[in-house]
Amino acid sequence: MTATHAPRAHSAKYAWAGGLTVFAAVMLTIAGLLDIFRGIMAIAEDDVFVATPNYVFEFDLTGWGWVHLALGVVAVIISLGLYQAALWARIAGVAVAALVIIANFLSLPYYPVWSVIMIAISGFVIWALCVARRDDVGL
Repeated sequence: MTATHAPRAHSAKYAWAGGLTVFAAVMLTIAGLLDIFRGIMAIAEDDVFVATPNYVFEFDLTGWGWVHLALGVVAVIISLGLYQAALWARIAGVAVAALVIIANFLSLPYYPVWSVIMIAISGFVIWALCVARRDDVGL
């Protein structure tokens, strides 16, 4: 009876780890696409953004647009590697999600609600990629 429980627990562990990796891949894809759209809006100097005077980390709106566009493209590329459960994609995913958090924190006054949402999504990506161990995913 003990032998029947061990494989079930083992397969459940793999299922959870694989599920978290897929969750991180989907969330990173969403965050990347949203960052790409945000970057395009900022490069086009859309009227959606608020101009904040005397902000410490003040960049030109076009500069922030290029930063978000580049991070979004890299995030989508890395998420494609996460769908295949590649180790390099997990490491790069944590790094890119951290950079997305920093970029959204620094551009918080320009679009506050969107920045907070992006910070939360990226936090979930980091959590999901760090919780599942390498040997659980089957790499």
